[in-house]
Amino acid sequence: MKIVTILIQIIFIHVFLLLAIGIKSLFSIPLPASMIGLVLLFLALYFKIIKLEWVEQGANWLMAELLLFFIPSAVGIVNYNEIASWQGVEVILIIGVSTFIVMSLTAVIADGFEKLKRVDSQ
Repeated sequence: MKIVTILIQIIFIHVFLLLAIGIKSLFSIPLPASMIGLVLLFLALYFKIIKLEWVEQGANWLMAELLLFFIPSAVGIVNYNEIASWQGVEVILIIGVSTFIVMSLTAVIADGFEKLKRVDSQ
């Protein structure tokens, strides 16, 4: 039953992506549809149009499996000989540093939200 709940919640999250694709095609917004969808989902959660419980388990599963979504791009890098050159080392260093920054900021923001969640529940 839990897997069905997670699947339904993931589909519900994808509804926001589909809405964003429609909005992007109508208004020619210079942002990826996925970013527009995240903003729409955030606003819907913020203004309590939807409840967190409606998407929480599905979002947690997606976050837990996030690394799997990057494996194809990491494997694709192996096909390029330029990666072995100094320019490739620079690119890998930039990717490593930027990944560390993104992961750190994500952890700080998630920790902040968790603290807010604890304060709200008291």
